[in-house]
Amino acid sequence: MGILLMNITAFAMPEAAYIQPTAFGGTSFADLSIWALNMVLVEGKMRGLFSLLFGASMLLVWQGAESRAGNGNSVHLRRMGWLLVFGLLHYFLIWTGDILALYALCGMAGVFLLRQDEAQLKTGAIVLFAMSFLILCVIAAMLLYTRYAASLPGADAEALKSYQETMSDLSGAPAATAREIALFRGRWTDIAGHVAREDWAGPLELLLVYGVETLGFMSLGMAMLRNGFLTGGWSQADYARMARRCYGWGLPPLIAMVAALWATGFDGLWTFVTLLALAIPFRIMVTLGHAALALWIIRRFSESGLVGRIAAAGRAAFTNYLGTSLLMTGLFYGWGLGQFGHWSRWQVYLVVPLVWVLMLVWSKPWLDRFRYGPLEWLWRSLARGEIQPMRRERGVALD
Repeated sequence: MGILLMNITAFAMPEAAYIQPTAFGGTSFADLSIWALNMVLVEGKMRGLFSLLFGASMLLVWQGAESRAGNGNSVHLRRMGWLLVFGLLHYFLIWTGDILALYALCGMAGVFLLRQDEAQLKTGAIVLFAMSFLILCVIAAMLLYTRYAASLPGADAEALKSYQETMSDLSGAPAATAREIALFRGRWTDIAGHVAREDWAGPLELLLVYGVETLGFMSLGMAMLRNGFLTGGWSQADYARMARRCYGWGLPPLIAMVAALWATGFDGLWTFVTLLALAIPFRIMVTLGHAALALWIIRRFSESGLVGRIAAAGRAAFTNYLGTSLLMTGLFYGWGLGQFGHWSRWQVYLVVPLVWVLMLVWSKPWLDRFRYGPLEWLWRSLARGEIQPMRRERGVALD
């Protein structure tokens, strides 16, 4: 549900608008405020929460397979293999914002984490986060050097061309934006053909940028499962204390960074560099603050009907994720209603609560009757090589 708060702009607007608020989507106070709130509270944090839970689920499935047949690694790798297939189909046929292929590849690489204890997993997460920060800082430094080289007296034509191409990509040059809008308002065959020809390396680029950080979150998620954090084993006071500390360390620097970008007019390169690399340590802190706050709320309101519906939406996260892609591309792409590039940033957020309601309305009644969401059942059946039982026995409640 939370990840749609960021993905909605990627569904509805040219790619540059995701990071650069002045690239597309309007520059009214409402548009810029929504961008700023998302960058402080949402961007990267929902992906981080998803990665924590994905790591925990990897460990749970592996433990179950190990206890039953001693084949945890093979079961895990089959699951990741089929997830990669789903992710690539999603990327090439539906939407290039796919995250499943990244999780599948990181999950395969993370097989070595599954036998580690809590201390090893925490240490591994810290090392992986540090590596990710270093890698992205190097990329950021290279981009800044490109600007420096282009600004030198007598800069050669190649340096100027490289800088101009970089700024065109980051700032949403009008010609490139117009081409993107025309493409996504067009036919499905044109979109799929363009992705296959021009953007085929997208999953690998995503792995380069976010792979190490994602693996770090997966390692931390396994540790948080082992120490009881993700199972509600901590006290309310402990969750509240962790939320306060993480928000205290993470929110002020992020607010300051976003305020500085706003005050300086959202320079395309500095906006990208700040959010790509400089914000990483603070983004991680806010992600953990969100996790602690969520567990505090879940424990406090465990009997709430709304919490029960959110839990069901989470159990059907695979179906809800891919279903959202179909709904949103159907709304914004040319093969559907063709609204791509027609709405401002604040306007696209009118869609988000409607999708949330849809997730909450269907997920629990379905899981009261069936063991899995539709795509969860398909994934499980493919990974296990046999059709899995789907219907619940009458009278068995959602567990």
